[in-house]
Amino acid sequence: MSLVRKRAAAIRLSRRGESSVEQDGERPECRAAQEGARCDSTQRSDPQAVRRRGEARGAALRGLGEKQGILLSLLFYKMLGFLRHPLVVTADINLNVVALTGVGLLSRLWRLTYPRAVVFDEVYYGQYISFYMKRIFFLDDSGPPFGHMLLALGGYLGGFDGNFLWNRIGAEYSSNVPVWSLRLLPALAGAFLVPMAYQIVLELNFSHCAAMGAALLVLIENALITQSRLILLESVLIFFNLLSVLSYLKFSNLQKHSPFSPSWWFWLMLTGVACSCAVGIKYMGVFTYLLVLSIAAVHAWHLIGDQTLSNVCVFCHLLARTVALLIIPILTYLLFFYVHLILLYRSGPHDQIMSSAFQASLEGGLARITRGQPLEVAYGSQVTLRSVFGKPMPCWLHSHQNTYPMIYENGRGSSHQQQVTCYPFKDVNNWWIVKDPGRHQLVVGNPPRPIRHGDIVQLVHGMTTRLLNTHDVAAPLSPHSQEVSCYIDYNISMPAQNLWRLEIVNRESDTDVWKTIMSEVRFVHVNTSAILKLSGAHLPDWGFRQLEVVGEKLSRGFHESMVWNVEEHRYGKSQEQKERELELHSPTQVDISRNLSFMARFSELQWRMLTLRTDDSEHKYSSTPLEWVTLDTNIAYWLHPRTSAQIHLLGNITIWASASLAMVTYALLFFWYLLRRRRSIRDLPEDCWLRWVLAGALCCGGWAVNYLPFFMMEKTLFLYHYLPALTFQIILLPVVLQHVNDHLCRSQLQRSVFSALVVAWYSSACHVFNTLRPLTYGDTPLSPSELRALRWRDSWDILIRKY
Repeated sequence: MSLVRKRAAAIRLSRRGESSVEQDGERPECRAAQEGARCDSTQRSDPQAVRRRGEARGAALRGLGEKQGILLSLLFYKMLGFLRHPLVVTADINLNVVALTGVGLLSRLWRLTYPRAVVFDEVYYGQYISFYMKRIFFLDDSGPPFGHMLLALGGYLGGFDGNFLWNRIGAEYSSNVPVWSLRLLPALAGAFLVPMAYQIVLELNFSHCAAMGAALLVLIENALITQSRLILLESVLIFFNLLSVLSYLKFSNLQKHSPFSPSWWFWLMLTGVACSCAVGIKYMGVFTYLLVLSIAAVHAWHLIGDQTLSNVCVFCHLLARTVALLIIPILTYLLFFYVHLILLYRSGPHDQIMSSAFQASLEGGLARITRGQPLEVAYGSQVTLRSVFGKPMPCWLHSHQNTYPMIYENGRGSSHQQQVTCYPFKDVNNWWIVKDPGRHQLVVGNPPRPIRHGDIVQLVHGMTTRLLNTHDVAAPLSPHSQEVSCYIDYNISMPAQNLWRLEIVNRESDTDVWKTIMSEVRFVHVNTSAILKLSGAHLPDWGFRQLEVVGEKLSRGFHESMVWNVEEHRYGKSQEQKERELELHSPTQVDISRNLSFMARFSELQWRMLTLRTDDSEHKYSSTPLEWVTLDTNIAYWLHPRTSAQIHLLGNITIWASASLAMVTYALLFFWYLLRRRRSIRDLPEDCWLRWVLAGALCCGGWAVNYLPFFMMEKTLFLYHYLPALTFQIILLPVVLQHVNDHLCRSQLQRSVFSALVVAWYSSACHVFNTLRPLTYGDTPLSPSELRALRWRDSWDILIRKY
């Protein structure tokens, strides 16, 4: 370091010398030369001036080099000083969050593998997990696949092979089922609800005391604990609901002082991803997503009116919100289905619901049958025609030797022609031959003549060689439509009407060729303009309970039940009937496969999920939305096979009643304040009023959007459907309590009395939690008298064994 100091002193001395020379009367021309400035032409031509200018430049360069050396030495010195001291990173850790997370994990993970048996809806979700493990395609109408994939992830991490028969509630899990791993993700989601409730109240700018109250209420809510300790999805749905709200609140608070910062972007993007995950768990998540979008839209509207921001800045804000809250959720939602379809590539039990093209894209099943089929349907092709509608069940155009009865049960007569139906099983009588009306051949020519949109064809039943026909005779079960039959010549005045015009519904041009699986077609009767249609009605015993096929008048409009597609296809080679029958019985050739695009598979799968209706028969523990608010119902999840230990979905009645009361209190206070503000009476400061409104918009809005839609749903409902709405109510409860304490209690005495009442109330909630704990965890056998004592409502179904 002494060398560094000497060099610095030398530079200071040289600078002093230069300044003294200037002060001693050196000419301005020479000073300009030292600075590198131009001199006049006389001085440039002077050799001495040139020499002096060169010396000055050399001195300047030497001085610059010395300066750089000193700077590098100082930098090296700083680095040595940095290495002499330890690297220190400071972080703010909220011990309340740490403690709440710890107790949340303890309450949800304690004895997680108990009971080691199938509990209630684990019997359904477990089947889907096994399908994932075996890569078998399935379809569940309860929601998108993200939730099922999360449960399957737990099974994958636990080494589950999918080999377990999920057929009975209460069945003991075999040793190969990793129960702890399968229940872990729902339990973690339920545990993190506790600190998230705390954070949400803090981000709403309420006190730490109120935030702790919200977290502790979530902690001791019995129904939330029960639902999060099993292989179920409600806790995961609530987790992403709250995560989307928390992320948006953090983003909104950062908007005030640090827009476009990394943390601002992080929370904004996380809001969009969390909303998409909530929708990906269950379709009910879309209502929370719409709630967040609505609040974001209001904030964006205020942002547009902010005159302190430039037009470019406002545009950037709106663009960021559009990308994060609209585009990112859509892409994330598509990603869920992409991964789902990548994982489930094998044929499974739900294939029949999907279209022929979708089935052909799966490994095994229909794909094994249809590989290598000719792509273009030609005159002479042998085909099976599947109804695209697929309701009430997938079926194929079918005929057999039996005829329609002469007289129906209602007294109407029929044509007594050969029956044509739609048959829900693979059968040789499903095969038809596409014939050219101008030729007699029933084989494909060389080269094949493909059939195009608008061509006239005849459909010949492969096994009976009779032609598909319709005429002005009422259908057996649909008298407003025409009967469809295979024509039998009885030598009476009923001529054959067997010409059909082919229309390709999903064509790209009017010259499109009819293609196997890919083309969706309609058959329009040439004589009557009726369209071949599946009515969906089941024929009586004389029709073997098969589905009715009719000719529907075109004037009635288009319906998917009028659309058919070729599923199995071969080029006919045999003109003789005996050889052709053998050909129809033989399997189609196998060599290549065809696949649908991802968007085509996604569109079909999404549509099936939205339109599929399962048999929602009445369940013993089903309930109505009105029974949820007052906790007039419960669900017996599990009963020990030998003792009285049992698990029930049963809420903490103190918390449920208080949460509903808090909701009513908030609504009354809000409208009271609103009316007084209309009269220019400000009971609350502006910042308190805005905080009060935002809390109500999120909590009351969250309750409403997660509860009210159930009144319009025609499906079997259970108590657990109310839990997402209840969570928003619980978060609102301490907010209302703090507001009453801060703004309605006028004196210190009133505040003290109110605080004592709150402590007593919370103590009662803890007492209820502890009393119902045996029914929450199911680890304590109770005597019949103890069980009867827990039946606080006559409508509660507590199971009592008869010894």
